[in-house]
Amino acid sequence: MNNFDFKNPTKIIFGKDTIEKVKEEIPQDAKVLMLYGGGSIKKNGIYDQVKTALSNLDVIEFGGIPANPEYATLMEALKVIKDEKITYLLAVGGGSVIDGTKFLSAAAVYEGDTPWDILTKNIRTEKGMPFGTVLTLPATGSEMNSGAVITRAETQEKLAMGGPGLFPEFSILDPQVITSIPERQLANGLTDAFTHVLEQYMTYPIGALLQDRFAESILQTLIEIAPKVLKDPTDYKAAANFMWSCTMALNGLIQNGVPTDWAVHAIGHELTAMFGIDHARTLAVIAPSHYKFNFETKKEKLAQYAERVWGISEGSTDDKAYAAIEKTEAFFHELGIDTKLSDYTKAYEGTAEKISKRFTDRGWTGLGEHQDLSPERVEKIVKMAY
Repeated sequence: MNNFDFKNPTKIIFGKDTIEKVKEEIPQDAKVLMLYGGGSIKKNGIYDQVKTALSNLDVIEFGGIPANPEYATLMEALKVIKDEKITYLLAVGGGSVIDGTKFLSAAAVYEGDTPWDILTKNIRTEKGMPFGTVLTLPATGSEMNSGAVITRAETQEKLAMGGPGLFPEFSILDPQVITSIPERQLANGLTDAFTHVLEQYMTYPIGALLQDRFAESILQTLIEIAPKVLKDPTDYKAAANFMWSCTMALNGLIQNGVPTDWAVHAIGHELTAMFGIDHARTLAVIAPSHYKFNFETKKEKLAQYAERVWGISEGSTDDKAYAAIEKTEAFFHELGIDTKLSDYTKAYEGTAEKISKRFTDRGWTGLGEHQDLSPERVEKIVKMAY
């Protein structure tokens, strides 16, 4: 097991009817900017619950943060923060709203002229403007980590940022919110969380027994509850396990002391930026090809995954490893998620070369757990995913 440091300061408030507790977590003298997305929270009752809870606070609203938090929209919100002298941020939404709020937390205290530099220059935020979250869509785990991904439409870029100052101070997780989420978004959430675990698990054995079993238990739970969640989002037991699995998939716990990959995400972000494909679906497009291309370096872990998660005990290491890839792709299909780029766009020719060039231009010359996945190799993986 590798050495590691681990600190996660986010307070989780989990369970039924917990949204009202938001009033206990924000300082009474704060001037709050409440951020949300396209307005679904006004239809499902979450907006009213939050507003009622905040009735004794000074609150300004900013809605319209899109599914991939857009830099231009966030810059409008940043102007509100400056003009209104906001002191506290509250994200009411899923990963996109929370990620956008993290950017604003960093940008609000950034002393440079161009906040986009936070992303392009990998500037870590040591202390941002304080914020909390009310989670409305389980998927990204952004409610309990310090990372974010922001999109810039004008340049077709989607870049990551983070730092210890970008953990939410608190996050409210009420599983009842999933009852109004469309099936497509539920499938995306399941896929996103599943792939988050794979990125931290599907590398090579390092003797971190507990981390492996943590990861495998999250994968097994997602597989078990997926059909229940999709069939009946009002099933509270399934919803609770879904929400908590998504949070645990990316709050830092399972990546401690182990090598991690994240090449699937790096490539997937480009597909979203170029074609507007849902984030989770880009991961399902890239992951099978990525594992096939890197089969020799990942086959031991793939075989372990086959045995422990999918119950495959027959055959050689290679046999089990190949079966694991097939099982993973079949699981995505069962969720209604297509796994080829051509399923999403007819304009896929040239995509691999374009992504390869972008990675070369950025100096991203060695992705993956071995940092040996060159732009040329990325190009081959993307072509395999056509």
